[in-house]
Amino acid sequence: MELKKELTNIAKSAQEASRFMLTVSTATKNKVLKNMALALISKKESILKANKKDIARATKAGLSGSLLDRLTLSAKRIKEMSDSLIEISKLNDPVGEVIKAWRRPNGLWIHKVRVPIGVIAIIYESRPNVTSDCIGLCFKSGNSVILRGGSDALNSNVAIYQLLKAVLKKYGVPQNLINMVTTADRDAVDVLLKLNNYIDLVIPRGGESLINRVIKSSRIPLIKHYKGICHVYVDAWADLNMAENLCYNAKCQRPGVCNAMESMLVHRDVAARFLPAMLKKFKEAGVENRGCSMTQRIVKGTKRATEQDYHTEYLDLILSVKVVNDLNEAVRHINYYGTHHSDSIVTENYENALEFLRKVDSACVYVNASTRFTDGYQFGLGAEIGISTDKLHARGPMALEELTTYKYMVFGNGQVRE
Repeated sequence: MELKKELTNIAKSAQEASRFMLTVSTATKNKVLKNMALALISKKESILKANKKDIARATKAGLSGSLLDRLTLSAKRIKEMSDSLIEISKLNDPVGEVIKAWRRPNGLWIHKVRVPIGVIAIIYESRPNVTSDCIGLCFKSGNSVILRGGSDALNSNVAIYQLLKAVLKKYGVPQNLINMVTTADRDAVDVLLKLNNYIDLVIPRGGESLINRVIKSSRIPLIKHYKGICHVYVDAWADLNMAENLCYNAKCQRPGVCNAMESMLVHRDVAARFLPAMLKKFKEAGVENRGCSMTQRIVKGTKRATEQDYHTEYLDLILSVKVVNDLNEAVRHINYYGTHHSDSIVTENYENALEFLRKVDSACVYVNASTRFTDGYQFGLGAEIGISTDKLHARGPMALEELTTYKYMVFGNGQVRE
């Protein structure tokens, strides 16, 4: 009962604070964001100190290298977090934007206007930079936020949260706009998901078990930021040097994130020329290659890929490989095994590129580019709450516009309905 009371009070005060935000000017929002960015840099040592505690505990618990990488902060990563807040401050404020307006024959003047969603609860796992990104985006879009991060990053998340929350006080903005659930009690998530009288939207981002738990328990509308089984398809018309660079970047640049390539598809006409050097390069980088029977024939010693491999988000230096007969087989494979996240084709054939873009049912579809660009900052959105694999109401990198809804403002001069 104490836990329910505590979380209900947080949600109530967050709702009250969200209504105050409707009176806060864009200029004030931007000043607060810039000062939050400065606070991250000036207090980075305290953040790094907290992060070291999380790393030590995670290392002792035996977390994999890629998961430790997701958890680890550095001066460079804190600078990137700060830069994201600066970028958000430079973006247009979506709140109050007139999406469209029209006048009816009876003289009514109807405006469709962007407004904040209200109170957003975000349930996420190991990456501490998510904390500052979510705070920045929710604040600029006029929403209150309730954060529930993973226990692996608790010390880091709390350090970032307390630092940014303190900035609000300087500008007379209610501190209850930014909230964090710090209890390690796993029941906190289930309690939070029942507070539909106060919370307007839930955004879960993390592994399959977390997402399924939220889907099962929530009384609140949600937008899923699900796992990323991302593909790169090397077409018969591919520039193979380009394909090698793109595939290597998509897999190895940072393998523990949701937009890293997990499965590589190669057209049979170029497989014998492409796979030996590509898989050798992967092997030298520490990647465990798992391939279909054709891949095994071309590159001796390749481990056989199972059906489960093609369904797996490794978040690690493991790659499933399949040789396909044509573009249609590649598309069918992606739409069946993928998670509608990010997929890319490498090709010099314009018609094949267009067909891939049309037929692959994913939030982000690329031609001749790495899947690693699926990121709010890389898209020029300042940062992201996450990458939605849903279709309603947001899809792909979710930033300021996606954190708004709309209402109709109707102006009349005495009209009555007959």
